[in-house]
Amino acid sequence: MLDGKFKAVQNVMQQYIDGVYQGNVEKLRGFFHENAVMNGYLGEQMLIGGPEPFFEDIGKNPSMSEADAPYNAEITSIEITGDTASVTLKETGFAGTLNFINYFHLMKVQDEWKIMSKTFTSV
Repeated sequence: MLDGKFKAVQNVMQQYIDGVYQGNVEKLRGFFHENAVMNGYLGEQMLIGGPEPFFEDIGKNPSMSEADAPYNAEITSIEITGDTASVTLKETGFAGTLNFINYFHLMKVQDEWKIMSKTFTSV
C-alpha cells in the first residue's frame, strides 16, 4: 500500500516539475488544494500567502522550456504517513539563474494527492 502511495506522490511532484518547466499554469493549479498556502524567501524578501502570485509569475513569462533554461529539479526526499506526505524538492536554474529548496506538504483529498503547502527558500 505504501508503495502505491509513494508512486502517486512521486507522480504529483513530477507533474509539478513538468508544469513549472513548461509554464503550464492550469496544470499547476490542478495540483494545489484550493486553500493551499505558499510561503518562503526569495533572497531576503519574505513572501507569505497563497500560490496565486507564483502562478501569475509562471504565466506572464516565457516558459523555461521555450527559453531553454538550464532548469533541473530533484526530489530529494518523500515521507508518507497515512494520507499525508512531505516532499523536499531541490531546483537549480529556475528562470535560468535561481536555485531553491522547497518543502511541500500533501494530503490525499477524495482519492487525489493535493499540495496543501509549499515553503521555499532561494539558495
